[in-house]
Amino acid sequence: MFRSSLWRWYCKNITRTEAEQLLKQEVNTCLSVLMCLASGDIRHYQIKISDTGQFFLAEKHTFNSIPDVIHYHEHNAAGLVTRLRYAVGPMGRCVPATAGFSSEKWEINPSELTFMKELGSGQFGLVKLGKWRAEQRVAIKAIREGAMYEEDFIEEAKVMMRLCHPKLVQLYGVCLQQRPLLIVAEFMENGCLLNFLRQRGGSLKEVWLLSMCQDVCEGMEYLEANSFIHRDLAARNCLVNEHNVVKVSDFGMTRYVLDNQYTSSSGAKFPVKWSPPEVLHYSKYSSKSDVWSFGVVMWEIYSEGRTPFENLTNLDVVNDITRGVRLYRPHHASQPLYAIMYRCWHERPQGRPTFSELLEDIRKLAENPD
Repeated sequence: MFRSSLWRWYCKNITRTEAEQLLKQEVNTCLSVLMCLASGDIRHYQIKISDTGQFFLAEKHTFNSIPDVIHYHEHNAAGLVTRLRYAVGPMGRCVPATAGFSSEKWEINPSELTFMKELGSGQFGLVKLGKWRAEQRVAIKAIREGAMYEEDFIEEAKVMMRLCHPKLVQLYGVCLQQRPLLIVAEFMENGCLLNFLRQRGGSLKEVWLLSMCQDVCEGMEYLEANSFIHRDLAARNCLVNEHNVVKVSDFGMTRYVLDNQYTSSSGAKFPVKWSPPEVLHYSKYSSKSDVWSFGVVMWEIYSEGRTPFENLTNLDVVNDITRGVRLYRPHHASQPLYAIMYRCWHERPQGRPTFSELLEDIRKLAENPD
């Protein structure tokens, strides 16, 4: 079964005693809003609301939401005994992107890694299952020499370091002092979403398919809110963990832009069958081009891993998209679901919904499937 969309540090209907027991199960010192000290003592912190409706733990640092409070104190103690290092949810520890190192020190010593088995290969090299510090299972991406510029590697790592959300694959660190260069990231037990869909074709209930769409949308809403553009969103670039939670991955084409728009350099590669008209013709990216791609991801999910426009060449796809042709409604997609999907494929970017609006629509559909 799929877990709820609640953040993994949030434990619904948990008592004070149960919370303390959950913390004491952890081997290492850890803390969320409820914190466990190195001595083994536990401190409880109450999130308060100011007269203006702002949330805070320390009065000088107020925020619009509880997740913002958590995010701030992950990086700043600011009145607490220490910053928040690990979130502990009902499923156990959720290691954030900055776990084990500060923002100034995000390199991992290769001696702390143990390689176990090969998971597959990507555009830039092999991906292996390993362990970090002999306890944390991780995915280790080895960058094949000559596959990308070192500057690009650093750029990808910096991008991943800035992103921390339960529906994004988390980066733990990088190894730069040896070759090949390594990226150490969260291990996702069930692998690539595309393969997951194809291997389980016919056995996935529609409620599960909708949950997958919601997972991806939540991750993309976070990127949108933080002015990140993915630029390569597709089922092949999403991963599935042991609880069947889907997370967005592969930020190699991501760009951080203040004005929500990015025009690629001449000759930059892009996935034609997932791209909107403004990308196909002008290489112009924005969160709204990601929205188009998300519509195609929804189509992939509801077609259980089929290839969009599978019998067409890239040139045919460009011509069809330009003429207004869109993907058909998959068999498992209801008319209301397809309507959400279809809205993502509006010819003009401004005619497409935001990820925030899409997420609201998907949640409403999940609550009232009929």
